[in-house]
Amino acid sequence: MNSSRLGGCTLTGALSVTSHVSDAVSIVHGPKGCTHHNFSLLHATWLDNGQVMAPDLFSTGLRENDIVFGGEKALERAVAKAADRDVHAIFVLSTCIVDTIGDDVDAVCAGDYGIPVVHVPTAGFLGGTFQDGLNNALIALAGTAGPCPEGRGVNIIGEMNLEYEVGANYAEVSRLLSGLGLAVNLRFVHAITYEKFSLLGAARLNILRNPSLVPVGEYLQKRFGTPFIASFPHGLSGTLSFIRSVADACGIDGACAADREKALQDEMIASFSDLRGFPVVLDTTLPGQEGTGTAEELAGVLGLSPGNGCGRVLPVSPAVGTAGTRRMLHRWRRAIHA
Repeated sequence: MNSSRLGGCTLTGALSVTSHVSDAVSIVHGPKGCTHHNFSLLHATWLDNGQVMAPDLFSTGLRENDIVFGGEKALERAVAKAADRDVHAIFVLSTCIVDTIGDDVDAVCAGDYGIPVVHVPTAGFLGGTFQDGLNNALIALAGTAGPCPEGRGVNIIGEMNLEYEVGANYAEVSRLLSGLGLAVNLRFVHAITYEKFSLLGAARLNILRNPSLVPVGEYLQKRFGTPFIASFPHGLSGTLSFIRSVADACGIDGACAADREKALQDEMIASFSDLRGFPVVLDTTLPGQEGTGTAEELAGVLGLSPGNGCGRVLPVSPAVGTAGTRRMLHRWRRAIHA
């Protein structure tokens, strides 16, 4: 049961970021199997989210001879071939075997190809995880953005592009920001072009998807001087705290926005009064601390009765904001009245 959706391949974590830059190509420097596996995973996940498209991936296709004598020539050929296409940037992602044989990927990427070639360190054979790959990719891509005048928008940093509710979660955070008179400056990185990177330093605040991205937030703060909020909001009280924290960070009076959201939450809870009093068991196997805390708070507000191991098993998820909490309540209603 020691599992986490943030575990897994470092390369996959990085590709979940770089593949969302629509006018760039990602080169996987390693055997073809690494590229094939990740292409299939990304393509299937995008289809689940209603995106009928394919990730733009290249493979250097390393073979036994390259592994024995070095794969730098294979990488040079792949980068040159990719640069001939109509793309604005190339991201080179190294695999475990490449770090093992010691290819100088940075030296190859430093060549003159006419467009930026960015090395994203993604070899995870020494214990790297999906989250490490995601963080490395965000930091590497952010390193290509220069300073720019500050605007009034807010950046969304490190969305989980492989999660089913990525669009709904973004919409909820955007709604909460609009209640404070704030707009999203940039989704870094989700369905954007490389030229949009130039706007990264313009935001007055960065909002991270989750606390695992704090190293990225700290890097952006050091590079651009932009403060950050460490996580999307979770649950009822967490959403109200989020509104107040964003308002404080931006020098805005957030009291009215928080009061409006509290009234919306009270109305929502009242509409699920039919759930009160049922003996239930919360399924907290996978959702993590955010999901467990949200569910326990919600069960308490609704007056749901702990079943002491007996009762309807309720699914728990890291519900983002009031809208995410409402979706979880609908799942609870289906489970209780099934």
